[in-house]
Amino acid sequence: MADPVLRADGITKRFGRHGVLYGVDLHVDAGECVAVVGENGAGKSTLLRICAGVLRPDHGGVIVHGRRGYCPQTASLFDRLSADEHLVLFGAGAGLSKTEALAEGGAVLDELGFRGRREQVRMLSGGSRQKLNLALALLGDRDVLLLDEPYQGFDHGTYVNFWEHVEQWRDHGQAVVVVTHMLAELARVDRVVEL
Repeated sequence: MADPVLRADGITKRFGRHGVLYGVDLHVDAGECVAVVGENGAGKSTLLRICAGVLRPDHGGVIVHGRRGYCPQTASLFDRLSADEHLVLFGAGAGLSKTEALAEGGAVLDELGFRGRREQVRMLSGGSRQKLNLALALLGDRDVLLLDEPYQGFDHGTYVNFWEHVEQWRDHGQAVVVVTHMLAELARVDRVVEL
């Protein structure tokens, strides 16, 4: 049996006196979709940030085989840049040329019904900002997708479209980890991890 593409073992994290994660394990195989669920404050976002390499655990470690894409719950965007400028900037970090980034990211944005690629991000709605946030996480050939409630602000049609994309990513052999509160969608995943 092949090693998981994402292996987080014994993850422990405290913020001051407040403990958030205590010895959490998360293993995800290629072509598998795992939902991470739990009450507010259970450490779901913290676990994803650790798996993405954005935050260091106090104990434990993460091994990722391949490239990760991370979509945080709150978009970290530059207000005065357009969506296209974001695609070029983040695409360069993913090893894509300007043309490749605009084509690849633009295709994702089109599929999500995104409008206003040349407008400054500060002019966009919350749902449009989140669509851009998701598109940026997908740039380049990603083996592991870490998605922290990426559909915040999506309309119903885009929300359904998102879960269809999750199935496609899984079918293409990508490992997908989705933090979700939408328990009705748990039938769409292979496994549920509750924190």
